[in-house]
Amino acid sequence: VSHHARSIISFLKSEITKETSLKPSRRSLPCLAQSYAYSKSLSQSTSLFQSTESESQAPTSITLISTDKAEQVNTEENKNDSVLRCSFADLSDFCLALGKDKDYTDEAEHATYDRSRLINDFVIKDKSEFKTKLSKNDMNYIASSGPLFKDGKKRIDYILVYRKTNIQYDKRNTFEKNLRAEGLMLEKEPAIASHDIMFIKIHIPWDTLCKYAERLNIRMPFRKKCYYTDGRSKSMGRMQTYFRRIKNWMAQNPMVLDKSAFPDLEESDCYTGPFSRARIHHFIINNKDTFFSNATRSRIVYHMLERTKYENGISKVGIRKLINNGSYIAAFPPHEGAYKSSQPIKTHGPQNNRHLLYERWARWGMWYKHQPLDLIRLYFGEKIGLYFAWLGWYTGMLIPAAIVGLCVFFYGLFTMNKSQVSQEICKATEVFMCPLCDKNCSLQRLNDSCIYAKVTYLFDNGGTVFFAIFMAIWATVFLEFWKRRRSILTYTWDLIEWEEEEETLRPQFEAKYYKMEIVNPITGKPEPHQPSSDKVTRLLVSVSGIFFMISLVITAVFGVVVYRLVVMEQFASFKWNFIKQYWQFATSAAAVCINFIIIMLLNLAYEKIAYLLTNLEYPRTESEWENSFALKMFLFQFVNLNSSIFYIAFFLGRFVGHPGKYNKLFDRWRLEECHPSGCLIDLCLQMGVIMFLKQIWNNFMELGYPLIQNWWSRHKIKRGIHDASIPQWENDWNLQPMNLHGLMDEYLEMVLQFGFTTIFVAAFPLAPLLALLNNIIEIRLDAYKFVTQWRRPLPARATDIGIWLGILEGIGILAVITNAFVIAITSDYIPRFVYEYKYGPCANHVEPSENCLKGYVNNSLSFFDLSELGMGKSGYCRYRDYRGPPWSSKPYEFTLQYWHILAARLAFIIVFEHLVFGIKSFIAYLIPDVPKGLHDRIRREKYLVQEMMYEAELEHLQQQRRKSGQPVHHEWP
Repeated sequence: VSHHARSIISFLKSEITKETSLKPSRRSLPCLAQSYAYSKSLSQSTSLFQSTESESQAPTSITLISTDKAEQVNTEENKNDSVLRCSFADLSDFCLALGKDKDYTDEAEHATYDRSRLINDFVIKDKSEFKTKLSKNDMNYIASSGPLFKDGKKRIDYILVYRKTNIQYDKRNTFEKNLRAEGLMLEKEPAIASHDIMFIKIHIPWDTLCKYAERLNIRMPFRKKCYYTDGRSKSMGRMQTYFRRIKNWMAQNPMVLDKSAFPDLEESDCYTGPFSRARIHHFIINNKDTFFSNATRSRIVYHMLERTKYENGISKVGIRKLINNGSYIAAFPPHEGAYKSSQPIKTHGPQNNRHLLYERWARWGMWYKHQPLDLIRLYFGEKIGLYFAWLGWYTGMLIPAAIVGLCVFFYGLFTMNKSQVSQEICKATEVFMCPLCDKNCSLQRLNDSCIYAKVTYLFDNGGTVFFAIFMAIWATVFLEFWKRRRSILTYTWDLIEWEEEEETLRPQFEAKYYKMEIVNPITGKPEPHQPSSDKVTRLLVSVSGIFFMISLVITAVFGVVVYRLVVMEQFASFKWNFIKQYWQFATSAAAVCINFIIIMLLNLAYEKIAYLLTNLEYPRTESEWENSFALKMFLFQFVNLNSSIFYIAFFLGRFVGHPGKYNKLFDRWRLEECHPSGCLIDLCLQMGVIMFLKQIWNNFMELGYPLIQNWWSRHKIKRGIHDASIPQWENDWNLQPMNLHGLMDEYLEMVLQFGFTTIFVAAFPLAPLLALLNNIIEIRLDAYKFVTQWRRPLPARATDIGIWLGILEGIGILAVITNAFVIAITSDYIPRFVYEYKYGPCANHVEPSENCLKGYVNNSLSFFDLSELGMGKSGYCRYRDYRGPPWSSKPYEFTLQYWHILAARLAFIIVFEHLVFGIKSFIAYLIPDVPKGLHDRIRREKYLVQEMMYEAELEHLQQQRRKSGQPVHHEWP
């Protein structure tokens, strides 16, 4: 074997040394000289990358590991010749490839062999000597390739799991034969912990990989990027140098990750183009085993699994249906190895990318560090990478919002004892309030509400309006700067052109409407088509289901309202003095807890109903399915969470009537009134309890529940086996699968939190602080969950966060409206404002030392004659309203001050909304979605790509002519 290898290498050297360097043509650009060496070395070694794998049903036998960094050509020193250099590992792999491997594609179900042949168990006796023989890219391959086939060369790209006792053998057999016919290689192995479980390991060979990469228009690197400079960029460079010097004088930012621990992700510095087998000489293929990343390989395999038949018939297709009917019980890409190591990462380096992600991202000790987004994207795909990028951006933007909210809260805390309203309520020992219920409630002194008045002032003070305007502007700035951040990420991750590609159809859609085809105007090919009448009918049924569920939520809220009315009398006559004294607080707290339980119970039904309604619509593509499902879940849960809050904010205590003429529900239960200090304290209690309890519940379900399940799985395995080593794919099988809807639950949780943070922030300034603390935990919790507790999800591509951006923008608009109504209607800001400038001491231009709110409490309370209640008491009691006293000509009618306040409230809502919307629109106009420098760079690189493709074709043509003995021209003939 070694003799054959030496012969082939000497032949290659002799052929390569015959080549002479090419001079760039007149169309060549100066920056092309940087990438000239790559194309030359590539074109000379492409013969090494041609696969020799073949089988009667599928290519099976050989996975050729080509030279790692086949050669690096120095254009200044070696212009006339090049030398092909192979590392020790390359030579050994190449020699092994020349032998005849056994066919491992269809092992017996009870086959046994050495299961320890995993890449993370690669033992090196002398690491220093080995590192000198392996190049950097070889080390990256060993660290990132993951588990392998029994031959130790073919990496496992996907895992299928089924039970031997399952009777769907024919479907599985047909499906696996069709997979081999498509070009995949399969290898079976029984599980160690369970004799009923069988694993099917899937490897995609080079030829099949290239074929489907071309079919899916996957973009791959073909030239190193070269950047241009002009006057503007030079001046910016001088400024950046100046700021860099200042930054060096300052202390190092502790939040920045140590970049030396992360692999060099070279693909971010390369121009890319759609992969083509006919133009394979264009692309930088240093090692064909690392050319396509693990994420890309898994994505291609899943594409094949989704479109392979298992029975005759157009609808009998896809791994999803096989999992649904029980033929297989799981399908997932494997992790790259263990996430922990007995050796420190600082001295021995990471075992694999999963280990690196755990040490530098998922550990709780890294909570203050920036996220390694490029590595997250490399391991989990762009879709999950964008989620963590958005979550990190949202968390960072919450810092200023939390600081301002905390300042507003502390302003209320420090000025609470100086508040004129609180002082008057606390000193009103002789003012009696009318009974708040008919039977068991007695007269209460106004000063009994002293504590409630002070707590209300914490959230309803002079900074409330400012904070509401600030949060509306903050929401706009957050979304606009996220668009800029997203554009930078899509450029860095090479997603600019991907969003223009046509998305493939869902198999369910193809199976349903295969008989009705139209020509796609984009591709020019016929494809299944859903008739308009059928689409409208299904949408109407789906919308009807949505309205039914929303009405069910409103009914549940109405039930809680009735509960409050019923138990109000019971708490007022409770034997326990604490409950009897604070019966309103007890009523609200119990109602909040019951409402939270109802919310959690209804959430269980929402997911199934939304899933059924979305499948009923038969969306055309996966993105359409995800958007439709996400919108339904958001509507359901948003109404479910916020309906009770809207009731308290805008309806509680608004339609109760007045003493002697109360409005009653079903002519039986008297409607609930606000506390003498206002309804804002009820709104704060409702928001605080729901937000706090929901975050605790979500965190438990996201991490606690998988931890318990995984612990139990490991316990059962240890009880069944003792000393056997567990392969990586079996360890992955024992982890919890990612939920069926992918990132929908993660986004939904954060978007609902964003609604809590912005919609009623005028009533709860501490909401951004609670959201910030939760998100700091959420980032590491999600990271820990993805890396350690979940099977590796399918890496998917995406250019944005999808429909959630539109939902966030809608929440931002709704937040402006609701905060305007909360300030105008729920809080006492407008009544205090009208009194201060129209009815108070300052209205008559008295001395500036006079408090303008003096006498406000007495002015805001109306009189009622107790003798009209029939309780055998005389005198007057007070209630919150602006009505005429019993001795006036029109008793208990609205006073002129009531209409002044109403007009001021409407005027405030109009002015506030127009002002804030104007500021939001102006800010959105000032902040472009794509930075100008990035926009120019994208246009420049598109131009360079066209030039480079021309140069590569010209260079390839010249080489072909030279080999055939024809004259070489530097221009087209």
